[in-house]
Amino acid sequence: MKKIILLVCLLPLSTLLRAQSSEKDLIKKTEDAAKTIDDTIPNGWKSIGKVTFLFNQANFNNWIAGGENSFSGNLGLDYKIDYKKDDYTWENRILASYGLLQTQNSNFEKKTDDQLEINSIVAKKTKSYWYYSFLANFRTQFSQGYVYTKDVNGAEIREENTNFMSPGYLLFGPGMYWKKTDNFKINLAPLTSKITFVDNSYTSVPGYVDGSYFGVDANKSMLYQLGFNATAYYKFNIMENVSAENLLNLYSNYLKDPQNIDINYTLNIIMKINKILSANLNFQAIYDDDAFAGFQTKEVFGVGLNYSF
Repeated sequence: MKKIILLVCLLPLSTLLRAQSSEKDLIKKTEDAAKTIDDTIPNGWKSIGKVTFLFNQANFNNWIAGGENSFSGNLGLDYKIDYKKDDYTWENRILASYGLLQTQNSNFEKKTDDQLEINSIVAKKTKSYWYYSFLANFRTQFSQGYVYTKDVNGAEIREENTNFMSPGYLLFGPGMYWKKTDNFKINLAPLTSKITFVDNSYTSVPGYVDGSYFGVDANKSMLYQLGFNATAYYKFNIMENVSAENLLNLYSNYLKDPQNIDINYTLNIIMKINKILSANLNFQAIYDDDAFAGFQTKEVFGVGLNYSF
């Protein structure tokens, strides 16, 4: 009877140990499979790119409900070029877009989009999905940005407030890179330098208040920060022919107000119609208290013509 009781007590323990052993074997097999796949990727350069043109038009003729004729177009480039040499990888991505809106009753063409961003990360594989890494990121815009108001007579006027490299941002620093697949990866960089560049003509105007133009002091053209940077990328299919791409960047400045975390989040939803046509939605949200005390948001949606190369 004692042997039966002992056997009954030991049976669940034995089952638990076998389950733990099976789980460890599964984890090891998964890691080995991931390493095998990674090892089979050939050394050398690999590149892929896509050019997209989004357009939107509205036309009214004797339309009693009212309306204003308008046309907008947006040209975008997404280019990836990667290099692999054994345990070393070098991943690069260039994102560029520019868009204009022309309405019937406006004297000015207005921008709907203006972005130039270059991401680069050098990594050396360690174990499993982890890499030692060094990240560099550069962001700016192509042309002047304006604030639009009206004069005393109600006419539309504009005042320039941004330009190419004003602002411009450069981030770089070492860290650890976790990459499960090309569609899911995270980089953590605890010692990231961030340099903000501006044209000092904006900071040299009479009565300028230190830090009021993207955090840069009077008569200066640069702001240096040191802090923690985290970037994440996740792409998945919502349904057949509909994909969602998420890019998130977080930055905390150790030197001033580290609790104020800069946020830059981008969502790209692509609804593929065929090889050439797609409906594209781009949403971006930015929080940077050096630039603006609140969230900046941008949304661009339209039918796109795509060319891949």
